[in-house]
Amino acid sequence: MFTLSLIGIGSGNPKHLTLQAIDALNACDVILIPSKGAGKDDLAGLRHEICAQVLRSDGPDIHEFTLPKRDAANPDYHAGVHDWHDAIAQVWLAEMQRTLPQGGRVGFLVWGDPSLYDSTLRIAERLQKVVTLTVDVVPGITSLQVLTAGHAIPLNTIGNPVTITTGRQLRDHGWPQDVDTIAVMLDGTCAFEVLRQHSDVHIWWTAYAGMPNERRIAGPLDQVCDRIIATRAEARAAHGWIMDIYLLRR
Repeated sequence: MFTLSLIGIGSGNPKHLTLQAIDALNACDVILIPSKGAGKDDLAGLRHEICAQVLRSDGPDIHEFTLPKRDAANPDYHAGVHDWHDAIAQVWLAEMQRTLPQGGRVGFLVWGDPSLYDSTLRIAERLQKVVTLTVDVVPGITSLQVLTAGHAIPLNTIGNPVTITTGRQLRDHGWPQDVDTIAVMLDGTCAFEVLRQHSDVHIWWTAYAGMPNERRIAGPLDQVCDRIIATRAEARAAHGWIMDIYLLRR
């Protein structure tokens, strides 16, 4: 029997951890840290750094494991993601059984918050079908909150809704109906380019939100679009990976 603690850790800044998250980390028997391979070592490194700062001397063991890669060549995006999550669930289960053969509490440090464009809860759902498993969730600060705080802007305009979407949805379907503000996550291709001809759109862009190398650019989209694209490419080349998020408002 296992308890799975999915602990939101914010977006890379150890100071983003809540007191609840610190307690939850110390209550674990084992903490599993995924490694995404060469070029993304600093993601695992940040998790190790957080553990080093907040775990007690008698705290849980820490084990690193290799995370399966998604088949990006699969033309059916949803089927590819589904297969990828199945593979991750199998690896999670193997690591849990290997490190805690008698069962216990396993902790995962979840980037941002487990509720927002994150797959850990869906993977945990798969595990609950094959093993006795209780899931505990500890909320964390999201990159969306870090974005708006860094630019010192509100998320919404007065009395109006906000749509949170992905770069793929923005590129394929354009501006969502009946909203003046959209937050865009998981954009690997600078989808905001499809709106660059609109002079009434303002963008607030942040990369590596909350980290020491955080970068921010804001302004009318038609004026700063090329600057964001160039900065993004430069940052990705320098670090081998990038996570960014942006808010668009008419």
